[in-house]
Amino acid sequence: MALLQDGLISFFAAVGLTATVWLVAGAVLHTGGRPAVPGLLLVLPLRGEALAMEADVRELRRVQGTLPGAKIVLADCGLTEEARNMARYLADREENAELVSAGEFHLGN
Repeated sequence: MALLQDGLISFFAAVGLTATVWLVAGAVLHTGGRPAVPGLLLVLPLRGEALAMEADVRELRRVQGTLPGAKIVLADCGLTEEARNMARYLADREENAELVSAGEFHLGN
C-alpha cells in the first residue's frame, strides 16, 4: 500500500512541476499580444443574391479578431442591386472593412 501511495505522490508531483514550468515559460515568453500583420486581407467574393453574406461576414469578423491588422474585403463579383446594398451596409457597419468591385480588386505581384 505504501508503494501505491508513493507512486501517486510522485505522479502528482511530476504533473504539478510540469504545470508550473509550463506557466512560468508561458509568462516569460509571452510577447504581450499578437503582432499585427499589415496588408492581410480577408476576401469574401460575392455573387448573385449572396444569401449567406451576413453569416459569412460574421465569421470573417470572428477570424479578424484573431488576426490584428487584417482587413475584410467584400468583393462584388456580380451582386444583384439588393445584395449590393446589403454588402455596402455591412461594409459600412464593420470596422476595417470595405466593398470593392471585382474590377478594382487585384493582387499585385
